[in-house]
Amino acid sequence: MTDETTDETTDERVLAVPDLALVVLVGATGSGKSTFAARHFKPTEVISSDVCRGLVSDDENDQGASADAFELLHFIAGKRLAAGRLTVVDATNVQSDSRKQLIALARQYDVLPVAIVLDVPEGVCAERNAARPDRAALPRHVIQRHRRELQRSLRHLEREGFRTVHVLRGVAEVEAATVTRERRYNDLRHLSGPFDIIGDVHGCRGELESLLGDLGYELRRDEEGRAVGAAHPEGRTAVFVGDLVDRGPDSPGVLRLVMGMVADGSALCVPGNHENKLGRYLAGTTVKLAHGLPETIEQLEREDARDPDFRARVAAFIRSLVSHYVLDGGALVVAHAGLLEKYHGRQSGRVRSFALYGETTGETDAFGLPVRYPWAEDYRGRAAVVYGHTPVPRATWLNNTICLDTGCVFGGALTALRWPERELVSTPAEKVWYEPVKPLVSEAPGGTDGRPLDLNDVTGRRVVETRELGRVAVKEENAAAALEVMSRFAVDPSLLAYLPPTMAPCPTSSRDGYLEHPAEAFAAYRADGVRQVVCQEKHMGSRAVALVCRDAGVARERFGATTAEVRGVLHTRTGRPFFADPALTDRVLGRLAEAIDGAGLWAELDTDWLLVDAELMPWSLKAEGLLRGQYAAVGAASRAVFPGVLDALEAATGRGLEVSELLARQRERAADAEAFTEAYRRYCWRVGDPSEDRAGQSTGQLAGRPAGGPAGGALDAPAPGVDGREGLGGIRLAPFQLLAGQGRNLALLPHDDQLALIDRLVAAEADLLAAAGDVNAGGAAVGAKVGDARGVAAPGRGHGLLASTRRLYVDTEDEASVAAGIQWWLDLTAAGGEGMVVKPVRAGARTAGGKLVQPGLKCRGPEYLRLVYGPEYARPENLERLGERHLPHKRSLALREYALGLEGLERLAGAEPLWRVHEAVFAVLALESEPVDPRL
Repeated sequence: MTDETTDETTDERVLAVPDLALVVLVGATGSGKSTFAARHFKPTEVISSDVCRGLVSDDENDQGASADAFELLHFIAGKRLAAGRLTVVDATNVQSDSRKQLIALARQYDVLPVAIVLDVPEGVCAERNAARPDRAALPRHVIQRHRRELQRSLRHLEREGFRTVHVLRGVAEVEAATVTRERRYNDLRHLSGPFDIIGDVHGCRGELESLLGDLGYELRRDEEGRAVGAAHPEGRTAVFVGDLVDRGPDSPGVLRLVMGMVADGSALCVPGNHENKLGRYLAGTTVKLAHGLPETIEQLEREDARDPDFRARVAAFIRSLVSHYVLDGGALVVAHAGLLEKYHGRQSGRVRSFALYGETTGETDAFGLPVRYPWAEDYRGRAAVVYGHTPVPRATWLNNTICLDTGCVFGGALTALRWPERELVSTPAEKVWYEPVKPLVSEAPGGTDGRPLDLNDVTGRRVVETRELGRVAVKEENAAAALEVMSRFAVDPSLLAYLPPTMAPCPTSSRDGYLEHPAEAFAAYRADGVRQVVCQEKHMGSRAVALVCRDAGVARERFGATTAEVRGVLHTRTGRPFFADPALTDRVLGRLAEAIDGAGLWAELDTDWLLVDAELMPWSLKAEGLLRGQYAAVGAASRAVFPGVLDALEAATGRGLEVSELLARQRERAADAEAFTEAYRRYCWRVGDPSEDRAGQSTGQLAGRPAGGPAGGALDAPAPGVDGREGLGGIRLAPFQLLAGQGRNLALLPHDDQLALIDRLVAAEADLLAAAGDVNAGGAAVGAKVGDARGVAAPGRGHGLLASTRRLYVDTEDEASVAAGIQWWLDLTAAGGEGMVVKPVRAGARTAGGKLVQPGLKCRGPEYLRLVYGPEYARPENLERLGERHLPHKRSLALREYALGLEGLERLAGAEPLWRVHEAVFAVLALESEPVDPRL
């Protein structure tokens, strides 16, 4: 150490560094930059040019490798900054060109560049280099050149673009320095709320006071009765999205109230473009007096007479505003015009500009206004972005973003979002305070009038953001398969609002003779912490989704149906029309609409349309080809072959041949084949015959008899005929869930509430048919919630279209209740039932750790499983082999499709654009192409 530093003494220097920044160390070789970096930063935060030089050349002092070394340094720094991590560059950085590249890198990733200068005397640098074997021969003139370049740079660092410059002079000051990390001004993740986020006020003080009152805030007034603050008794915090001023009747009054709330700590506020312009005017900058600013200036001039300091306080308040806030652990972002995910928590002029103004396409519309880039369409971030700026008729969620500017000053409403409740509260405008340049209409970032469907929305690999399960990925090859189905076979896209998810079976049973058993389903839910479950019978039909509107006008106006006089749609679980005959579809939907009306659900749910998940019976109505080509063929072949085989073996036994073992085995096979035939016969009955009163009892039932062959029997029944009213004889529709209605996602209603609504539908239809004189009206018994599965009418009985769903509630932690559930299933399957589905009573159930549990587990009966796995599946050796079923992929698929279905329903209920709903619908269909054992 040289004499020029031995007597130095200094007080401790505290260097403030943002917690996300690019820190550039500046100093001559030997000034102690690496030692300083190691003392104050984590090893992973520091990128050394010497280390990078060694990585590319195996020699940290090889100056010939410097170009490659700095290319590597910039690459690593860029990756860290992109990931939101503080990065320190340890290099001499005494030349302006090298610093210029680093400043450009900081701007590229919207972080602040900070310079820490180590201004150490030349002699100290020379002594330190001499003590290092690899630097001992370093010429003195190199240090001298570094020092000269450093001294020339000191006065210009801030002008180069460094937001903060810390200069440490001498060894003592360097050694006494400490580095403290400061939270960014926009980083309020530690504040969890709850919040009330309020849209653009634009000088509408009266509406703001009313809205705050509706939200539960208590206003504080001064001696003149003016509102100067407000606080919520439960400690909620208001967050204003900006545009407090201009156009409205009392911008000073709004400012006074909001400024008081911010000063009291009961509110936060981000600036809007109107505050930004007002701030520049108050600072003396020449601005264009338009878009309501002249009115605000006039109001401020009147205020000057009563409060001469008010204007200065307003200017200081506007200067203090931060472009955006990141709140609630990063789950919430508030910015005036919205914000791309890559800008969240970042600091730069570009970020501030986007937060204030958004982004435009460079075009103007018919009203002379800039066309704004619909950034929310492409947003896929995890944080909810709440913004204003662009007025819309009503606030709607789009890709986890929501615009709260509902045009209060234009005669609309002032809207607030409660967070985390996601509830909207609005106060209507007292009058039209300012005539809008163009009408308030929903544009692509929200509402039902968004852009049309686009092929690019569904091609390639897709990632769909869901509320229940986060991001769900769709592979490119699966999307291609779904596109083929959707484009060639699906119903009108405007009416295709939902596709039901697949369902996982219960865990494989360890009980003798069973592949599936309800004990495993109950145990699985008990392990997930789900205590209350409901067991619902599985109907012997095909999944059907019904979108039913009160009338054809609703279908046209709400869903844009293109076919005249269509009141909705009835489609399969892959989006295909259930019936080829539109008239039959309309009759089914008409009957369902009558039942909804008779049950009073149109009024009770305040909707003109309902989306209903159901089972349509008989199975033969849709699966005729499958029945003819697969099941009936097996039955016919067995009936043709086994009698002759058994006769021959019995005759051989009579002749004394030892074929007893073979005979016994063939008798078992014949019995299995007969059981297989009886199993599929239960899923077939005639339709269109008013005398039909019971499943499986029609003459000529498809039985696979040799005489008639597989082409005979019920599958030759005539098309649905007349049942005295609408030609629905023999057809049964068993609704089991109301999915959505106007403004409401009903799929998360508890299942006991769901089934109670379904029972009302069935009862209402029975009353309507009885009133029409149909004494045989009625589907399956209503209200059969517990007990004897055998004592309830079969779903094929009577002339009613709607059938109830039998059910039993089970407590998974109560052994007696579990035993009753098992017995119920045994009785149900013994009487010919397919099995049951076990569901948590509370839809959308989660484990204690927050993990989404299976929405339902199907537990199929032994006889139905013959149709799935073959007539002889129940033999011990086959059961042992089938026990190695690969269920995890099926369970994952079921959860992903369930989350996508719920997401689509949320978007549908929120009146989001059709393409937004279809994004989730299409993803469900695409996931159906994943390779999973179809028997599961």
